[in-house]
Order: sequence, then structure tokens, then C-alpha cells
Amino acid sequence: MAKSLNKVMLIGHLGKDPELRYTSNGIAVASFSIATNEAWKDQEGNLQERTEWHNIVAWRRLAEICGEYLKKGKRVYIEGKIQTRSYDDKNGVKKYMTEVVADDLIMLDGGGAGVNTGAGQPQSATVQEPKGQQEDKDDLPF
Repeated sequence: MAKSLNKVMLIGHLGKDPELRYTSNGIAVASFSIATNEAWKDQEGNLQERTEWHNIVAWRRLAEICGEYLKKGKRVYIEGKIQTRSYDDKNGVKKYMTEVVADDLIMLDGGGAGVNTGAGQPQSATVQEPKGQQEDKDDLPF
């Protein structure tokens, strides 16, 4: 069987605070959405923009960190895989939802610490330097 790859990398802003809950087995799960933006000029030279919303799900310790540190408007890097699940709505109609199951998280606006979810894959929540201590990008030689 040929190899395949299911990997997503996103940088965006949270649309709302994460919703943290626990399964009946006590496993933490957080869900939230992030927005990514794209901008371009059309044929007439007018600036066009498009926002894409992505549903994110995090499990175990990574979910707890999301619930504790992430807030609406914060900028994050999310790495994970795309997963589609189905469920029946109130009227018994089958619905589908596509989401990104997060393996890794970097908080680009600060806060957090390293994480291991116990799933065999290390998770991280990385802290950026405070704004006053970052190098000015205009001063970089490249």
C-alpha cells in the first residue's frame, strides 16, 4: 500500500474562547475555531480578502492548556490532521463535520509551557519572547 500524508499547519486567530469539557472517562477535550486570512489584488487592482474558519479539536493535556491559556483573538500556530466525523442532528438527519485534530500548538501571543499528552507524540505550547525583546525584522540582513 502506498504511503499517504494527512498533515495540516495553520496560523490564525481564535474566533472564541475554547470550550473545554471532559468525556465520561475523564479525558479532556477542547474545541474552538481559528480564522485564517488571505488577501490579493483582483484584475482591477482592488484589494480582496477572504477569511476561512477552521474547527479545531485538542485532546488530553493539550486540551487543558488550550482551555487555560487560549482566549478569543489570540494568534496561534496549530499542527494536526484533518478528520471528518458524522452525527445525527435533532431531526435524525446525518450531518458531517470536518475538523483539525491538533497534535501541536504554539501560542504566538505568549503564555504556556511544554506538554506531553501521553499519546506517544510530544505536544508543545511555546512561548514567544515579549514584544519589547524581539528583534526588529527590518534589522535582519535577509
